[in-house]
Amino acid sequence: MGRHLLVTGGCGFIGSNFVRFVLTHRPDWSVTNLDCLSYSGNLENLADLEGDARYEFVRGDIRDRELVEKLVERCDAVVHFAAESHVDRSIMDSRPFVETNVLGTQTLLEAARKHVGEGGGGKRFVHVSTDEVYGSLPLDRPDLKFTEATPLHTNSPYSASKAGSDLLVGAYHHTFGLDAVITRCSNNFGPYQFPEKVIPLFVTNLIEGKKVPLYGDGKNVRDWLHVDDHCEAVLTVLEKGRSGEVYNIGGNNERSNLELTHAILQIMGKGSQMIQPVADRLGHDRRYAIDASKIRRELGWAPTRSAWPRALEQTVQWYVKNTRWWQRVKSGEYRRYYEQQYGKR
Repeated sequence: MGRHLLVTGGCGFIGSNFVRFVLTHRPDWSVTNLDCLSYSGNLENLADLEGDARYEFVRGDIRDRELVEKLVERCDAVVHFAAESHVDRSIMDSRPFVETNVLGTQTLLEAARKHVGEGGGGKRFVHVSTDEVYGSLPLDRPDLKFTEATPLHTNSPYSASKAGSDLLVGAYHHTFGLDAVITRCSNNFGPYQFPEKVIPLFVTNLIEGKKVPLYGDGKNVRDWLHVDDHCEAVLTVLEKGRSGEVYNIGGNNERSNLELTHAILQIMGKGSQMIQPVADRLGHDRRYAIDASKIRRELGWAPTRSAWPRALEQTVQWYVKNTRWWQRVKSGEYRRYYEQQYGKR
């Protein structure tokens, strides 16, 4: 008999890819997807699963205690993706980030805590976090990478809210014995990413004949991880990770924003005249780099889908071939899909 997962934020970029990954690779499992369908939650991301008996969608807020308790009660494990995640938006207004990322996580943890026995354990809780909680690394020290022991040092309201949720998860494990595990990943790329993020933004702008906005000097470095590699790693942690541990998930794929920009321009057959320099983001971290040796050593996972140029080329081509999907997102039409599918139920 397969497991039944509660996946929060399963209509977002990473969450929707994870739901599909699990149902593909664990065909006897089932998934309940809890998502409030905020601006970046797109039900069309999983339209191909409509009618699949293994999949259930529930529209709701992770801060809704009564709903969360009911859903946690009937699942075997929780995989928690739901979060406000865009740094620029957190700079404009941090309140939704605190409410969703901190209070929402606390609501889920409280529901899971009710199933912990005297010796601890209960339902496994996988909390999906970010390498941004570690802060920034210097550009002139390529030898330095984030490990699980790196102190938290947040530099944006978004990363501060994620660090707060991480600390809550750790506290619930230590205090109540909750079977909880934390993952921290590097920048994801792949299909179904909301087109305010850099790769889909640049690709779709170029298709529309628009320039691509490059922050500052373009020297900021990120480690790029294909979303399917990330999904496989999270599933591995769910099944084999040690309770109470943190696992870093990286793609071994560091690139500066300028390198990324020129790679996309080359794939799209465009020149550097399509770059539009813009003022740098406030508090823009210079470099993120993940040391993922722990998950490789303990759980046997390593990325196999993230290497460039092939992975980037495949991602760019997905957006080229799926213009209807991102055009509906950019126009706001995707927000109507819920009413079309569920409005009369």
